[in-house]
Amino acid sequence: MAKLNDMIKFVSGSPQFRIKEVFDTKAPLYTYYGQPDIEDDLTGIESGGSHSRRIRTFDKVNTLCRGDVVFSLISGKSAIVRWYHHGYLYTQNYVKLVTDEKIDSTYIVYLLNENNFIKRQFQVGLQGSQVLKFTLKQLKSLEVPDLPVIEKQIAIGEIYFNQLRSAALRKRDADLETAIVLEKLRGINDQ
Repeated sequence: MAKLNDMIKFVSGSPQFRIKEVFDTKAPLYTYYGQPDIEDDLTGIESGGSHSRRIRTFDKVNTLCRGDVVFSLISGKSAIVRWYHHGYLYTQNYVKLVTDEKIDSTYIVYLLNENNFIKRQFQVGLQGSQVLKFTLKQLKSLEVPDLPVIEKQIAIGEIYFNQLRSAALRKRDADLETAIVLEKLRGINDQ
């Protein structure tokens, strides 16, 4: 068994409190990457309700690119950045995981989000902690089961993301159906 640190390069987000905001319209405008964005990236469905904070700064900040693997130190979830979050600024609450050709991005997301052995390691690390926040040290020290061949990783990752998208679409349909029925009931009740 290997440690995640031996397989992946980690790039921490920009410390938010150190970013100096300016109001010069010539300064680049960045949108902060947040928890709703990671959920959108996991399902591949834009919720459209993102009201992420924006900031103008001349500071050098870390941004995400389409295809990057990002891990939330807040929720302990990882996702692959979709095109609609390309260029978003990520803070110290997120870590970019840079893989090589031996590890498929979709598979590492599946492993971090769903593997019971990894979940147990996270739980042990959080025991006794007042604040449920993951640490970069904890992430780096995760022991990872032996990886399957790359073709199997790709297949597992693809099935995983297809299932997440399918489940999100079914939930959205059910929520819309409920809203329609409730609206009809209000109309009947108001008569």
